[in-house]
Amino acid sequence: MRFTKPSWVMHKDSAAKGEQDAKRLSIFSVHVHPDGSRIATGGLDAKIRIWSTKPIINHASELSNRPPKALCTLSMHTGPVLTVRWAYSGRWLASGSDDEIVMIWDLDPSGRGKVFGSNEVNVEGWKPMKRLPGHESDVTDVAWSPEDRYLASVGLDSQIIIWCGYTLERIRKLDQHQGFVKGVCWDPVGEFLATQSDDKSVKIWRTIDWELEAEIRKPFEDSPGSTFFRRLSWSPDGAHITASNATNNKGMVFIAAVITRGTWTSEISLVGHENTVEVAAYNPHIFLRNPAAPVATSNICSVVALGADDRSVSIWQTKSARPLIVAREVFERQIMDLSWSWDGLTLYAASSDGTLAVFHFEPDELEGIAPHSAQEQYLQKFGFTPPPVPEGYSHGSFAVQERDELSSRNGTPARSSVQPSQAQSQAGFGIGDGINGGEQINRLVAKKSNKKRVQPILMSSVPSAATSTIVPESASAILPQSRAFNGTGPSRSAIDTKPLLPKSRQPSHSASPILDTYAFGDDVEMIDTDVPIEALDTSTSISINKGKRKASALDLTDDRPAKPRTLGGDRPRESIPVREIGQAVGSSAVRSWGGSHLFEGADLLQVPPLLTFLSSKVEGSEDVLEGKNSEGEGPTEVTFSSVKQTQWLDFLPSPIIALTASNMFCAVALQDGSVNVYSHTGRRLMPTLSLGSPCSFIHSCKSSLMILTASGQLHSLNVKKQSAHFPPISVAPLLSPSPNCTIQSATVRHNGAPIIQCSSGVAYSYDPQLSTWIKLSERWWSEGSSVWQGRQRANKDIIATIEGAISTSGESSGADKQRPQWWNTALTLGHLESKLHAAKALDSPAEYKQALLLYAKNVADEGFRGKAEELIKELFGPVFWRPGRDDGWSPTIIGMSKRDLLREVLLVFARSKTLTKLAQDWQDTLKKASNDEHT
Repeated sequence: MRFTKPSWVMHKDSAAKGEQDAKRLSIFSVHVHPDGSRIATGGLDAKIRIWSTKPIINHASELSNRPPKALCTLSMHTGPVLTVRWAYSGRWLASGSDDEIVMIWDLDPSGRGKVFGSNEVNVEGWKPMKRLPGHESDVTDVAWSPEDRYLASVGLDSQIIIWCGYTLERIRKLDQHQGFVKGVCWDPVGEFLATQSDDKSVKIWRTIDWELEAEIRKPFEDSPGSTFFRRLSWSPDGAHITASNATNNKGMVFIAAVITRGTWTSEISLVGHENTVEVAAYNPHIFLRNPAAPVATSNICSVVALGADDRSVSIWQTKSARPLIVAREVFERQIMDLSWSWDGLTLYAASSDGTLAVFHFEPDELEGIAPHSAQEQYLQKFGFTPPPVPEGYSHGSFAVQERDELSSRNGTPARSSVQPSQAQSQAGFGIGDGINGGEQINRLVAKKSNKKRVQPILMSSVPSAATSTIVPESASAILPQSRAFNGTGPSRSAIDTKPLLPKSRQPSHSASPILDTYAFGDDVEMIDTDVPIEALDTSTSISINKGKRKASALDLTDDRPAKPRTLGGDRPRESIPVREIGQAVGSSAVRSWGGSHLFEGADLLQVPPLLTFLSSKVEGSEDVLEGKNSEGEGPTEVTFSSVKQTQWLDFLPSPIIALTASNMFCAVALQDGSVNVYSHTGRRLMPTLSLGSPCSFIHSCKSSLMILTASGQLHSLNVKKQSAHFPPISVAPLLSPSPNCTIQSATVRHNGAPIIQCSSGVAYSYDPQLSTWIKLSERWWSEGSSVWQGRQRANKDIIATIEGAISTSGESSGADKQRPQWWNTALTLGHLESKLHAAKALDSPAEYKQALLLYAKNVADEGFRGKAEELIKELFGPVFWRPGRDDGWSPTIIGMSKRDLLREVLLVFARSKTLTKLAQDWQDTLKKASNDEHT
């Protein structure tokens, strides 16, 4: 699992004078788009913000800002936005606010540009398509039903309003709750609706007649009424509802209550949070206890996430009595909302402290995850037939029939229409997938193509649900199965015209048929975004309307300037088979292009084999650096390509043996011992480096370049500053301890620190301040350290990756050996101390903090007061230290404040049985020191 908190995801106080003074405002809601490409957040600033997910999950994408982080800011609400929810189609976004309005938003290609009254720029545009008035107080939650047939909204007026998910007309108002309604969710089968209220009840409503099916009160009788929300979630297999804000033992134990379908009783409790559970969210996939067995009730389990006012997130799998993960004190304040991505591998959590936390899992970490098609097939057992979709309406993507055609074409079973029968209650507490399993939807990718310059078009006022008007023919939908602009009347073309395109290619009239880069003025620089929206395909558009109509972007000529000329840019990318030309073992065997020896006597490391084709991809982009060696007398060539087009090329005097590319530069190592460094436009950033020996390993990270030659000399360079991080150093001392020791990998960190992995099970780096090699980690720690990660799957954390790469094969099991007293304690503390030094050397703040808090916990558990005092004094520094007065002590370590770290360490000590008094004394001292700094 990877955990991250992107600092740039924030709702800012517009009253702040500058960017640095901007105060984080509470985020009340977060929701992931069905295609996973973006998230929407709603906050105290009365705005909805849409963000790309790739920069959140992919560090390289975050650094390159490709795609852009912030996509759009929506600001039509006049009060804090309490809830945001994407439709299952991915085309519409629903939001609810303190201003008593539910708003439906649609994609607006003409809405890009500067946000009025601010310096923000919208990379993509979303327009308010429909206002849905009707609530008499704050709208606290909204939810789309399966296949978007209905939209339910709830609020502090104790009302539940059901809207048609296609016409957006009000269908029913339910008013049987006696308190604020703070949560709503739909049965994935489509048969029921569940709501939760401050009247300490969960009510179940039938969708066939909107009458009350059941009321559950028992686990909520003593629940506190002070929470912002009571967000509940229905397991996608339809078996259970997990409801928040429940208690046991007369209100003394905070739980999430699991309500069973059919009996509508709560016999299962999820216990462990130290404060009220505010939100529950099921993973949208069903999970199989035995993946080899068929999908059946007894074989299904589920995963649900809980967010609580104790600032922690827990994730539960129902086949286990204990949670999979408990992330404690993730935020500084309570958790407001949780949202899983549609692939079930990423969980987003929003807090009232104004931050967003992201938990990203690998498929093997969530064992037994089943495809959406399995869940879709499983739901057929209920035999419920949902009401038909209003004829002629869609969300601008495609009709339900087209979905079924695509499903069957791709081997995904679509939900069959069977006779209604009593829904069966499942025996297992399991989780299933959502509503649109197996759904195939159209794609639109906004890329650098077909740029248009259009004149601004006056948009009509946003229609209200109270005024349902028929759209004139001249403004009706361009193609069948699409929505009219205001979403109130049937599309003309859906009624009296025949389709000219396949349904899957029919764009909606509710958004312009082009999503390209528009010109807004010379002072606004628009960024081309590569964020797919899997709810619309606007690559083709044919008008079938008769008579006079307004000119659109399709009618305009393409005045986009021609592609800039580059060296080799007119040549398409070639595919070359990879073949070995010659094997070079040791630099004494390295041969020149003509066959003569170039170097003699230096055979410390192996030289890579000479291949016809080499490549290195730039992380976070489609750019690729490629090297091509001729098998005959042809030239050696290096090219830089993007997708299928060559961007630039260069010819070289010697064959290429290795290359690397970072997001800032490219480097090519030649057989004659020289290295060329290029920018991404093909300009040589440095003079050709002559290292005296061919390259054995080459690696790059940001602006750092590492080259390890066959003679054993390691060079670490800062390309941006055109300087060396330290003088060349030999790796011979690393290989001398063992006669058969070899170097398995050599990489570099962004700060220039090399990482050398040896076959002896030791990882080294070089410390310029100490002028010596240091051990980062070694197999020795696996003999007894309780925090050893060597057997775990590697992740993006560098030290965890290093330990994952250290081989544990051949080591004897510690259980078979007689160990002395204190063995595990000594190795655990020694391992953590070593990790602290390694994290500092490799500039890994997150791992440093993690190791520090683990170290503090182990010291506290053992009651080692001496170690605790020494650690406290090291982090606190001189008692009378003041900024600028004493340069002998640094207040930070790898970018983090030592005293801020000390606060967290003292919290760990304060919870222990032996160091509580020590922690309290130093907490008082730290508080006084902080007050003195501000006076």
